[in-house]
Amino acid sequence: MVEIKGIEKFAPLDFPGFISSTIFLGGCNFRCPYCHNADLVLRPLTLPTMPMDYFMSYLDARAGWLEAICVSGGEPLLEEELEVLLHVIKDRNLRIKLDTNGSLPRRLADVLGTKLVDYVAMDVKAPPGKYAQVTRSDVAEADIVRSIDVIRNSGVPHMFRTTVVPGLVGEEDLLEIAAMLKGASLFQVQQFSPHHTIDRNYLQIEPYSRPEIEKMAEAIKPYFSEVRMEGV
Repeated sequence: MVEIKGIEKFAPLDFPGFISSTIFLGGCNFRCPYCHNADLVLRPLTLPTMPMDYFMSYLDARAGWLEAICVSGGEPLLEEELEVLLHVIKDRNLRIKLDTNGSLPRRLADVLGTKLVDYVAMDVKAPPGKYAQVTRSDVAEADIVRSIDVIRNSGVPHMFRTTVVPGLVGEEDLLEIAAMLKGASLFQVQQFSPHHTIDRNYLQIEPYSRPEIEKMAEAIKPYFSEVRMEGV
């Protein structure tokens, strides 16, 4: 059974427009140094697992007012029985938002093909050519491109987003990413948070200022229908 490693009972920013909770699944195939979910990524087995019957009771107790569940991680698509979890949620007439890093395009296509997911958000970590540096993994950049195509052709409402990190991902990177995603309806620029990072050196990095992020967002607006900022 799927191992839920955490829950945010009220997550108003994760699925805008809906009263939602977010659940976190453990494990990830990326090692982004700035990631603030270090325990979920590096030590998921050390975290307690929420029993599925408790999760089902949680959903049932909120019937009538809870509208959606965001399934996040880690990387949820690593979970072999993810569809079982999605059915548990969907059987209660709740909307589902899926977060993914886009490294598993075939798995992503299969899950979206179930029609259980109502919204998908993909983190585009870097422009092509910088993925190994930014994610500290051996992900095939072609898989990232394929996942972008899967999402765009799925018919599922979606967004792409990138976390900007001084010294690692900046305005030039965003412009390159924007060119790759040109025409997408929604892109979100996310602020880096120097807390609980995988690489402790990133605890000392000062995030971009709001004016700097506003400048980046303005620079990429021509590529998208809408550009949002998060965490500033």
